[in-house]
Amino acid sequence: MADTESPPSALAPEGALMNIRANDLRAFVKAIFVGVGCSEAESGRIAQHLVEANLVGHDSHGVIRVPRYVTWLQEGKLKADQDVSVVFENDAMLVLDGNFGMGQTVGPQAVSRGIEKAADSGVAIVALRHAGHLGRIGDWAIQAAEAGQVSVHFVNVAGSVLVAPFGGVERRMSTAPVAIGMPVPDAPPVILDFATSVVAEGKVLVASKGGATLPDGALITGDGKLSSDPATLYGDVDATRSADVRGGDGAIRAMGDHKGSGLALMCELLAGALAGSGCTSFDAPRIYNGMLSIYMSTDHFDTGNHFAPELKRYLDFFRSAKPAESGGEVLLPGEPEERRKKTRLAEGVPLADDAWGAIVEAGASVGVTPPS
Repeated sequence: MADTESPPSALAPEGALMNIRANDLRAFVKAIFVGVGCSEAESGRIAQHLVEANLVGHDSHGVIRVPRYVTWLQEGKLKADQDVSVVFENDAMLVLDGNFGMGQTVGPQAVSRGIEKAADSGVAIVALRHAGHLGRIGDWAIQAAEAGQVSVHFVNVAGSVLVAPFGGVERRMSTAPVAIGMPVPDAPPVILDFATSVVAEGKVLVASKGGATLPDGALITGDGKLSSDPATLYGDVDATRSADVRGGDGAIRAMGDHKGSGLALMCELLAGALAGSGCTSFDAPRIYNGMLSIYMSTDHFDTGNHFAPELKRYLDFFRSAKPAESGGEVLLPGEPEERRKKTRLAEGVPLADDAWGAIVEAGASVGVTPPS
């Protein structure tokens, strides 16, 4: 789902067909989702979130997702224009069902409800079950940070069994992302957003379509050999067959050995078992997200007005560390994304030939042509 295990600057597609202006790309993606049956408002949200992911360098969670979303909508595995429904609620806790609606619709609804509760009570826990693909989870941490709140998000992907636990070679977990957001007065928020796997599945998809290559050893084959070949996950893919994770006999590796594997396990238990979506499994009828989020109002914690000055002091101290390489610098989480966004707004969003072709084909399936 979402991750920053590699700096966004390292994720630009290789051999890109063209750089497409962000506004043109948004308009094209929006038109595709209107064509498949989503409302104008929902289509605009989907386009905004997907293109934003590309702008900040997270191509794995950007417009490369369009063909899958279109297919899932056509197959009835996702539903257009859904609202969350309340399963349980009290002053500081909320359990919501996303009703398999688009993640770009039910996601912000759930976050907004959490922000409202934390503003009243100081803290809120929100469980969202049965949500469509929530995309870049950092978006929801940003939404909370813009409201002046700290937030923590644990996510799992039911029906997406991709990651081998530490010490194993068989798939048992989803990529299980985590995001944490910290508002910073008069500055961009600090946003930590990563998959608990070495790479997100979307990055394997990008690589399979001619995009950036994978890090060495990001994958593991069924016989225990380390690999960076997307065929480990998808099998052999050609122009006549779409990438399908059932095609290969390998898995994505958990990041950080036993530490990442353990964190992924807890994401499955918190966002899957506790939130009520269910942990990932091979027999799930569709792919969907569960998310357990914690929201904390800085106004309630900061009774002595200590938060802002201490935050600034420590962030300055953190960044003052001597760089490991000559000419390098120590960056805060979220800073590489901000820099990449400025570059891509100016130069356009790079898309590899295969990725662009798949999006154009998805548009053609609903009668929408690409921008010239």
